[in-house]
This record gives sequence, structure tokens and C-alpha cells, in this order.
Amino acid sequence: MKAIDLVHHLATIDTYKRYGRVKQVVGIMIESKGPTCSIGDICYIYPKSGSGKKKILGEVVGFKDENVYIMPFTTVSDIAPGWLVESTEKPLDIKVGDALIGNVLDSMGKPLDGSLLPDNLRSWPTERKPPNPLHRPPITKPLEVGVRSIDGLLTIGKGQRIGIFAGSGVGKSTLLGMIARNTKADLNVIALIGERGREVREFIEHDLGPEGLKRSIVVAATSDQPALMRIKGAYTATAIAEYYRDKGLDVMLMMDSITRIAMAQREVGLATGEPPATKGYTPSVFSMLPVLLERTGTNANGSITAIYTVLVDGDDFNEPIADTVRGILDGHIVLDRNLANKGQYPAINILKSISRLMNSLVTREHFDAANRFRDLLNTYEQSEDLINIGAYKKGSSKEIDEAIEYYPKIISYLKQRTDEKISMEESITLLNKLFAGDYQ
Repeated sequence: MKAIDLVHHLATIDTYKRYGRVKQVVGIMIESKGPTCSIGDICYIYPKSGSGKKKILGEVVGFKDENVYIMPFTTVSDIAPGWLVESTEKPLDIKVGDALIGNVLDSMGKPLDGSLLPDNLRSWPTERKPPNPLHRPPITKPLEVGVRSIDGLLTIGKGQRIGIFAGSGVGKSTLLGMIARNTKADLNVIALIGERGREVREFIEHDLGPEGLKRSIVVAATSDQPALMRIKGAYTATAIAEYYRDKGLDVMLMMDSITRIAMAQREVGLATGEPPATKGYTPSVFSMLPVLLERTGTNANGSITAIYTVLVDGDDFNEPIADTVRGILDGHIVLDRNLANKGQYPAINILKSISRLMNSLVTREHFDAANRFRDLLNTYEQSEDLINIGAYKKGSSKEIDEAIEYYPKIISYLKQRTDEKISMEESITLLNKLFAGDYQ
């Protein structure tokens, strides 16, 4: 830096450090008078000297007049009026790099086992703008996920965003584990948001397994953590995926679940005084979802193929969050409890699921075979009650007769063991063989 530039810099720098003070704590919200800050800035709240208590990290989520509303990243049980509040004047940054691969992180990007981060990492912001729409390359290449019913009937493209919609206990985590182990993506980034504490280790050891973990980065924010930590878990995982996309990789981002992120945002919104809108969800929930989901997809360097699970309340697939997310994403996979009860795993309801980009990703022969598969399955299900009670007589309908003939093969195609690995090429070949008469 030139001497004249240095003098000018020193002349314009603010040499005062301004602090605020805690006024009150209401619920999960800390209210302070000052300091000067912006929405999204990270703040430190310092205890009085000699108290032996640790400083608290928080984020500015709102303000009114001179009062600043701060949401803490940890549970606050020992805070007092008058504690100093310092603003960093910048949002949350995390450390990223190849050394994170194979690790389990918390919402702040730190190892969940308490170990230290390596030194050879770089800072990366957690909140970034989505790519410019005109700079997004079209999605033209399919991405193999290793699940026969998806690769064959709901083909996903590199950079596509898709939702898995299901009630509790229908197999979302199991399906995510299968995809993480079998996908041809360069790297998995998996966000477990709002999960029970025991489920995190179970997913890593049983569903993901050592094979999946060695090519994955897991970000976990359990249900006992403050709402802000659950929200930040989603932003941190997305930021990590963006880092590797910018390096030119094809990344698979899996987030379980978007519903719990919306619930956490509702907690924050209600605490800051937002009015409850649709079924208690605040307006900020519905403005946050598209901003978060649009960050994935393609850019000039690489792609983020995103799979978001949506926990539908009482199996109501038209509840507000499910309806909003379905309108943003490029397709949806519906897991059906009735199919799971019949022992069909993965319990994907093909007739209620769709990949909006499949037509531009596969050959005409493949697309026609998938459509015929759907037509036969739909014909059988429309007549299933008549068939089961014996009211249907063979020969009454050529279409129903054909559906009855193919139904056992159709169900066999849809079923897949969790440890069964199958390529997209094999899935398509089996689909074609099903109608060629030599399906085994």
C-alpha cells in the first residue's frame, strides 16, 4: 500500500469500538440497546468480569428504534442485564476445504466430535445469492442415484432439485442412505436438521455406512438445539455444496428435512413479532424457502443436485410447506405409507411422483417404456378392488387383462433391497426387458 493511501485509510478509519448492553431476555430472544449493526450480523455477548461465565454467540434478527433483537446460537440460561454486546459487523463465515470430507460437522461448520479443524481451510460465507438465471446452464445430463425405480421411472438430472414427500417412519432416511452410497455424484453433502439425537449416529453408521461417509460431508443440527442453529445448519450445508460446485464438481446435496427448517424459521419469526399466517407459519418462512432452495442447481462451473425431504403432517400432502416446496422444486417423489405396510421398499408411489426434467434427459425409447409402465400400474390400481373380490371376469377388458399379467413384474421392478446396488444402465435394460417378455 502506498504511503498516501495508508494515510488516507488511517484518516478515515473509525477508531472507536461501540458496544451495546443487554436490556432484557424474552423467551428465546435477547434484546439489547445498541450496538450499531445490520440484520444477519454476528454478535458476541460478554459476561461481567469475574463472573466466570462464557461469552455467548448470537445473530441479529431484528431491531426497533435503538433496540436490537439477537437470537443466540446456544441455549441461554445464565445471562444478566448489562452484559456487553459487540457486533462483528459481518455475517457467519465457515471454514471449507477437502479436509472436511468424511467428517460430521455442526451448524457452525465445526467437527461435531469436538476435534479441531485443520489449518489448510479457507473462509466461506454461509449466506450467498442464488446464481443469475441467465448464467445457469440447462440440465441435460442424467445423474445415476442407484435406485431402480428412480433411475428407470423418475430420472434425475445433474443440477435438478427434487423433494421426497412422506409422513414419519415411511423410509425417507433409508432412501437417502441408499442414494448417498450408490450415486455417481462426485461428493455428497448431507444436512440432518431437527433429527433426534440418536438418529444422527444411526443414520451415519447404518443408512450411510463407511462407504457413503468417506465421500460425504454431514452437517447435523439436532432437535434440542436452538431454532437459529437448525436454520444455520441448512445454510452451512448449502454453502459447502456451493464451494465444491464452484470448484467444478457435481455435488449431491441431501437435506432432511425442509419442514423442520421451516418450523425453526417460524420460531424465529414469532419471537421477533411477526404475525402468524398460514397454519401458524410466519411470512418470513415463505420468503426464506425459495431463497434457500434456489441456491442449488447448476452454474457455469458445476452442479448441485438437491434432494429435500418434506415431512408431511398426518400424511397431508397439501399442507402449506409441502405445497410451497412442491411449487419451487423440479419434481417430487412421494413415499406411500400403504405401500410400506405391504412391504414394498422403497415405498415410492410412482403414480403420484414426477420428474419434470425426465423428458429432456432420456431417450424416446426409455421415456415410452416408463409411460407404459405407469399406464399399466394405473390401470391395475383403478380396477384393484374388482380384481380382489373376484368381480372382474377375464376377457372383459384387454387393458385390464394386460395390467393383471404385468402386475407381478411391475411390483418386482419397484422393490429393491437397501444393500442392492444397480446401475442406471441395468435399470433401463430391466425396464425394457419387462415389456419384451424376458424379465426375470
